[in-house]
Amino acid sequence: MVMNDKYEAVIGLEVHAQLSTDSKLFCGDSTSFGAMPNTHISPITMGHPGTLPRTNKKAVEYAIRIGLACNCEIEKDNYFARKNYFYPDLPKGYQVSQHTTPICKGGFVTINTAAGERNVQLNRIHLEEDAGKSIHDMDDDFTCIDLNRAGTPLVEIVTEPDLFSAEEAWQYVTEIRRLVRWIGICDGNMEEGSLRCDANVSIRLKGETRLGTRVEVKNLNSIRNVKKAIEYEIERMIAVVENGGRVQQQTRSFDAATDTTFSIRDKEEANDYRYFPDPDLAPFHLTDTFIGKVREALPSLPKALTEKYRVRYGLSQYDAAQLCDEKATADYFESVTEHTTQYKALANWILGPIRQHLNEQGKGFEAISLAPAILAELVKLVEDGKVSFSVAAAKILPVVIAENNSPLTVAESLNLLQVSDTNELEAWINSALESMPDKVAEYKKGKKGLIGLFVGEVKKRSQGKADPKIVTQLLEQRLNS
Repeated sequence: MVMNDKYEAVIGLEVHAQLSTDSKLFCGDSTSFGAMPNTHISPITMGHPGTLPRTNKKAVEYAIRIGLACNCEIEKDNYFARKNYFYPDLPKGYQVSQHTTPICKGGFVTINTAAGERNVQLNRIHLEEDAGKSIHDMDDDFTCIDLNRAGTPLVEIVTEPDLFSAEEAWQYVTEIRRLVRWIGICDGNMEEGSLRCDANVSIRLKGETRLGTRVEVKNLNSIRNVKKAIEYEIERMIAVVENGGRVQQQTRSFDAATDTTFSIRDKEEANDYRYFPDPDLAPFHLTDTFIGKVREALPSLPKALTEKYRVRYGLSQYDAAQLCDEKATADYFESVTEHTTQYKALANWILGPIRQHLNEQGKGFEAISLAPAILAELVKLVEDGKVSFSVAAAKILPVVIAENNSPLTVAESLNLLQVSDTNELEAWINSALESMPDKVAEYKKGKKGLIGLFVGEVKKRSQGKADPKIVTQLLEQRLNS
C-alpha cells in the first residue's frame, strides 16, 4: 500500500524456548507434555513454606549452548531473582527469573533477507521458570488451572528493536526454532507451547530515529501467526496515524481465525515487579572450564556447515542450505559421504526421492532406516549407468528401503539393469524408428529436437532398460548418416 512508503516498522521479539530437560528448573518434577492436569507438581513447584529449590545444572548448560550459538557473551557470575506479580496460574505469587545478570549478553542471529544476510542484534538471553496454564474453555463458569507447566525451565531470547518487517520477524523466528532444535535444547514445537513469541511493534516516519509508541502482541504460537500478527499491527497503526489518531501503548492478542489482533490491556506503564535476589537459591559461578566443555560439545552450526558443503563438496548454495535445514538431514548426508564422493548426486537423492518418501510416511530423517552404505551403492549404480535415475527412484528405492538389501541385487532380481549391448539396442532402435517414419523424415529435414522423442520411444520399448546415453549416440549415428 502507498502509505507504507512513508513509514517504517520497528520490531523487537521475545522468544520463550522451553528447555528439553527431564525435570523442572528447581526440582525433580517431570516436564513431559500431555500428562493429566496437576500431576507433575510437588511442594517445591507450589512454593510451599520450608521447601528448598535447587538449580537444574542441565538447564544452565542448555542456556549456555544457545548463548554460544547466538554469539553472546556468557556471564560467569549469576543469580536468580524473584519477579513478584499475581496471576492465577503462578502458584508461588512470584516467578523466579534473572534480572540484572542475564546468563547471556548481547549476541546476534543471522537471517536471510531480500537484501542478503543480516545480523539481528540481541539484548540478552536469560533463564527463568514458566508459569502454569489457565484453561478458559473447559468449564462455562470457571477458569481451570493446570500447574504441570509451572517451574519448567525456559530461556527467553530478547532482541534489540532491530527487525523492520513482518518478513524479517518470520525469518528470525524460523532461524531461532532451527537453532534450538539443532543444538538439542528445545523441540521447537509451537503448537505444544514449547516455543512462544511476543512481538513489540511500533511505527515511525522513515528517517526518524526515535522509536514510536510500542504495542505488544502476546503469546504467538506459530511462525505464521508471528508474521500475520505483525503485518496486521503495522497496517492498523498506520491507519490510526493517517486518520489523525495516536497509537496507544497496549498489550494485544492475536485471533488466528480472522488474522487480526485485539486489545487486552491499555495504557500500560512499566510494572514494578519488585525484583530481589531469591534467598532460597545460591548464586552460581560459571568457570572457563565448564563453558569450554559446553562449547566443545556444540555441533557444527548450520551457517558453518552450509559453507562447508558449498566449498568442500562443491554443492550449490541452495542444495547446501536445504541439507542444513534440519540437523537430522545434515547428519544423514554426512554419514553417506563416508561411502561416496558423488556429493552432488547424493544431495539430489536426499533432497528428492528420499525426502519425498519420508514425507509420505510422515517421518523425518531422524527416523530413516536406509543404511548410509546402501544409499551410496544406489548412487553408484546410477552414476555408473547401470540403471536410470527415474527407474532407481521409482522401482529400486522402495524395495531397498523396505529390505535394506543391495541395490544391485534388487535391480537384478527385478530385471532392471540397463542394457548396453549394441545388438539388443539396435533392435529396439529399429523398431522405434520404423513405427514413426514421418518423424524420421522431419528430423532429417532439420528438426533435430525430435531426438528426445526417439530416445523416449526406445526407452518405452525396452521397459526402461536401454542406456539412454548409448541410445542417443546410436540414434544420432543412424539418423545423421
